Amino acid sequence: MNNTVILAAALAVFLAACGSTPEPSATTSGGPAATSKSSPATGGKRAGGGYYKDDGPADDIPANLEQVPDAVPRWEPLHKPALRPYEVFGTRYVPHTSVRPYKAQGIASWYGKKFHGQKTSIGVPYDMFAMTAAHPTLALPSYARVTRLDTGRSVVVRVIDRGPFHAGRVIDLSYTAAYKLGLIQGGSGMVEVEAIIPDAGQTATYAQVAPPSVPQAAAPAPLVENRLPAGVYLQLGAFANADNADNLKRHLERELDWLNERMHIVRNLPLHRVQLGPYADRQAAEAVAARIQQALGFKPAVVNRP
Repeated sequence: MNNTVILAAALAVFLAACGSTPEPSATTSGGPAATSKSSPATGGKRAGGGYYKDDGPADDIPANLEQVPDAVPRWEPLHKPALRPYEVFGTRYVPHTSVRPYKAQGIASWYGKKFHGQKTSIGVPYDMFAMTAAHPTLALPSYARVTRLDTGRSVVVRVIDRGPFHAGRVIDLSYTAAYKLGLIQGGSGMVEVEAIIPDAGQTATYAQVAPPSVPQAAAPAPLVENRLPAGVYLQLGAFANADNADNLKRHLERELDWLNERMHIVRNLPLHRVQLGPYADRQAAEAVAARIQQALGFKPAVVNRP
């Protein structure tokens, strides 16, 4: 293999980097039940690029993904724990506490099999074949129209998770939503995200809607530590709710699977902090912080625990 081919392959891997974490397709997307082996026609593995490291399409891709219907906006009860302010990599996020007008442009990316089946910020599992998405501040759950700026193609997704936590990205789409927008090959693209207010003339407030009658299985409680051994750590995030801290922890453990040190959730009321370490010294911690910045675009702070 000559140097030109090696350089091209390395560039393809770099451009494929993507990032985040959702609900069964039967609820909102009407996703197909039948599957077929992945192929270029359905955006399977052979179609290349568009995902982070070992993430990507599943081994079996449902047929006719382009026919999966958009999510249908409807009033739902808000998931209160997901509405509290939080901090990730030193940036403070203040989520919307109601469904209200919102419009923004930025980079959309997608996430696939590495997160498939994992718990989202509202507690339901991520289904990469449903029409869902993750957003840093939109009310959860809610609905948004995502329009690709260079083609005008658009989809409607149900927003059920937090993220992406990559610099410059405005929304993370499910595999199917990205497929319908034509973003699978490139991995990302410029879009406009606009919140949808279902039946704007309705007088009932979003939070007053009765919860679903079907009970959901309780998720395992996150492992929270009351204190950590003295040493040098990296501060990754801070949340009022332990479940949200655990969601970020699990997400970053998948994204940063090269890390050698453990991630911890340590209770420091009123916050639950996600910290990585301990490290032998500040220099070792700074080296890992630089690698995280290279991967995600954000650099975690170094903290000393006495």
